[in-house]
Amino acid sequence: MYIQKNPGKGYTEYLSRRGEDCGTRLDVGLLILDAGECWNYFNEEDEMAALLFEGEVEFAWNGLTGRADCFREDPWCLHVCRGTRVTVTAKSHAEIYIQATDNPNPFDCRLYRPEDTMVQHAGDKGELMGCMRREIKTLFDYESAPYSNMVVGEVLNFPGKWSSYPPHHHPQPEVYFHRFDYPHGFGASFANGEIYKSQHNGLTVINHGFHSQTAAPGYAMCYVWGIRHLDGDPWRKTRIDDPEHAWLWKADANDHIFQMEDKQ
Repeated sequence: MYIQKNPGKGYTEYLSRRGEDCGTRLDVGLLILDAGECWNYFNEEDEMAALLFEGEVEFAWNGLTGRADCFREDPWCLHVCRGTRVTVTAKSHAEIYIQATDNPNPFDCRLYRPEDTMVQHAGDKGELMGCMRREIKTLFDYESAPYSNMVVGEVLNFPGKWSSYPPHHHPQPEVYFHRFDYPHGFGASFANGEIYKSQHNGLTVINHGFHSQTAAPGYAMCYVWGIRHLDGDPWRKTRIDDPEHAWLWKADANDHIFQMEDKQ
């Protein structure tokens, strides 16, 4: 499933467990504030993550933070447990990704700073002629935050490149919230046996099947990836490759192309 919206100021809901969550067990939304505006959050049952896409905000519980945008800095993300009162005050125009789910466990709230981000530079060794070069940025997952019922991260998908590739799947549903360096940028999402045109502020919901992503040449795509652990089956970097495309992992997967070029 793919959800495209043109969000205005305030909180725009994409998924809600009290409405339609498409089987993800997640609440997902985009919060847009202008300078001086505030947003208050409190929930007695849910943990919540607020990931800053752009702008400068003050999280009432932990001082002033700032970020240019998701293409030039690693992320800032506030992660709070149930029963935590949060006030977000915008110091400039700000756009923030919100993700929440139920979690009865109390834990120490944390503001993840850029230096806390786990960054994997994938596909930069020339694999598949550099076509799947991307940066995978994990804020928290089961290994780093076993007390959480969620996973939150970002992927920087370079222009014309692929990510979540080769195609793979895992039992846990996943969401991709897309952002582009230019609002009219676009790409494609392969998920649920369908192909979707991914656009700025669009959400791909993956609840079955193999999935992968690509961005059009000239447009950088940054997307948040969020997972809700299944009860008794958390996502532990689970990756089940499509056997039809598993050969792509071979170190010499594209050697035959270079051999063809040499003959010309």
